[in-house]
Amino acid sequence: MPVGYLLAMAVPAVCVAYALAPPHPRHSHPWRVSFLFGHLVNEVPFLTFFWLVVATALAAAQGQLATPVGVVGAGLAVATTIGLSVVVRRGLRARPALDAALATGLGPAVAPTGGGRLSARCWLRVVVWPFPWWFRPGIARSSGIAYGPGGRHHRLDVYRSRRRPPTGSILIHLHGGGFRTGSRRLEGRPLINRLARHGWVCISADYRIGRDVAFPDQLVDVKGVIAWAKAHAADFGADPTMVVLAGSSAGGHLAATAALTPDQPRFQPGFEAADTTVLAAIGLYGYYGPIVTAGPPSSPHDHITAEAPPIAVIHGDRDTLVIVEDARAFAHDLRDRSQEPVVYAELPGAQHGFDVFHSIRFEAVIDAVETFTTAITVDRHGQRDRAP
Repeated sequence: MPVGYLLAMAVPAVCVAYALAPPHPRHSHPWRVSFLFGHLVNEVPFLTFFWLVVATALAAAQGQLATPVGVVGAGLAVATTIGLSVVVRRGLRARPALDAALATGLGPAVAPTGGGRLSARCWLRVVVWPFPWWFRPGIARSSGIAYGPGGRHHRLDVYRSRRRPPTGSILIHLHGGGFRTGSRRLEGRPLINRLARHGWVCISADYRIGRDVAFPDQLVDVKGVIAWAKAHAADFGADPTMVVLAGSSAGGHLAATAALTPDQPRFQPGFEAADTTVLAAIGLYGYYGPIVTAGPPSSPHDHITAEAPPIAVIHGDRDTLVIVEDARAFAHDLRDRSQEPVVYAELPGAQHGFDVFHSIRFEAVIDAVETFTTAITVDRHGQRDRAP
């Protein structure tokens, strides 16, 4: 019936509208309707376009476009397609924004991310199959390794290349979820897969979450992951001095806080002597405010010192869960007080959760992460980790 076609066009039209112009909130919040409707379209616009084409072709074959309701549906399809083209253009603007941020934070001699454009292979993946979870050619995963006594919350997965010799670098990725939910197997998969293929040892770790978990329990868990990675680095051909932390949303908070509090005994109960220093940290749409109002200071702002390691903060300018002003303020504080490089990038049109799929935007972010980590490791160790 034409009404079915109209509904099939109305839903993506609403989603595109939220992707293009989500209401800008005044403060960060872990849940909003604008994110629910706009996120998927914002990162996989080509799949949305395929849906429009297929549904419209079926409606035309059934003669529904000749009806008034069908005409309205077709009009929505055209308007939605135009909106999707804007979404794509915004995704393409991520790379220039990241290049400018890298040049500002690391110096103008830094090479453009990934040579400045997506390869044909990346375009094929972005357009046809942006899902990173089920297809990992050339990558070995060791799953469910215990790093502490906390049961399922103290588990990690290790990803590494089957074909490349290890470069020595270790990436530890921390998932998001507002400190209440989340899994080590959701965000950051494209980043982990890319770096693992290039010889990195990549670790994706769970940590304690839920309403009964109080700060600094989460941070203690992250410190435990760092200590585990350093203790077992040789088992995977890695260098314990070349650990980089990355985190998404709440994981960005924990990555930044852990990087800013190396070797602090109060955050390492039971393993106070363990080395928990890291080479650098990366926050992807991170939350950088306080977790609790009582107890130890729980915001990364509270722990910034001149000795802070290099940190990259990458955020969407249309994030409705963690507003961009919060990330901007954290980067500003870092630059004011840290003696190390700070890279801050605002991604045009990006919402929260931009690291879930192989998208135009996140492929550029991954290139930027490789550029950032290469510059840091060259500076510290005089060697290159990035694949040619």
